[in-house]
Amino acid sequence: MLAIFLETLPFFMLIGLGYGSGRTGFFTPEATAYLSRFVFYFALSAMLIRFSANLSIDELINWPFMGAYLFGSLVIWGLVMAVALIRKASIAEAATESHVSITGNTGFLGIPMLSMLLGAAAIGPIMMILVVDLIFFMTLFVVLVLASRDGRLRLSAFKIVARGLATNPMIMSIITGVLISASGMHIPDPINDFLEILGSAATPGALFAIGASLAVKSAERVYVAGWLTFAKLVLHPAAVAVTAYVVFRIDPYAAMVMVASAALPVAGNVYIIAQHYGAAPARVSASILISTVLSIFTLSAVIALVQF
Repeated sequence: MLAIFLETLPFFMLIGLGYGSGRTGFFTPEATAYLSRFVFYFALSAMLIRFSANLSIDELINWPFMGAYLFGSLVIWGLVMAVALIRKASIAEAATESHVSITGNTGFLGIPMLSMLLGAAAIGPIMMILVVDLIFFMTLFVVLVLASRDGRLRLSAFKIVARGLATNPMIMSIITGVLISASGMHIPDPINDFLEILGSAATPGALFAIGASLAVKSAERVYVAGWLTFAKLVLHPAAVAVTAYVVFRIDPYAAMVMVASAALPVAGNVYIIAQHYGAAPARVSASILISTVLSIFTLSAVIALVQF
């Protein structure tokens, strides 16, 4: 485990560097927002297009794999929803907490870190997880929040979700890469080199941006955030491990990537959406902060267990 911890440490050191820069004011919230925008729309998109374009369709679309991740995640989603409702939380708050418990920082942290730690073959499984999170769970989250706010389910909720998916650069980048792969086209060397150079900025940029954004996060409602962090870092990978290894009997390597991805800390974009809809943003902020700090240790432990 120590060896894996030391391998993951440089990634978290980059996050720490970003945190220190944000905390001291050297990197302002506005600068962090622009860096995140560069990574999200340009660097990460270039990385995803290049990776997905060089993978076969079988590596990008594996229904048993996605089913295992979906059902394992749904177990934790339902558990956290039930606990929130027992605490008398509103539907919107319960949906937010459920989304926190199963949505890891796959884009900004998972893709750069796990592809380097577990090998390039991890890219396909990670992308499938990203697709399930963005299409299924994001849709479920937004629809429940809007239905709770409006008092009933409206068709406009699905239109909002569809518009969001259509403008999400990660989804569009993966689709672009899949189409290139399916067509059998070869990306010209100058374009491939361009994508490689631009995509190489995704890892340091994303990790630095994560840290800088954590500098303005608060740790309010710590007891709820602690429960959500436990659900995300411990229960989620455990449930996914059961569905991957026992129920669906996924290929061991792909299952390892799936469990490691499930052990990632809470994604930062959950806070943006929760803040936009006014659905418990403070506890989301605290969950992101606490889960990211603790994942320095828990993520190494999970990777060590699945590699054993």
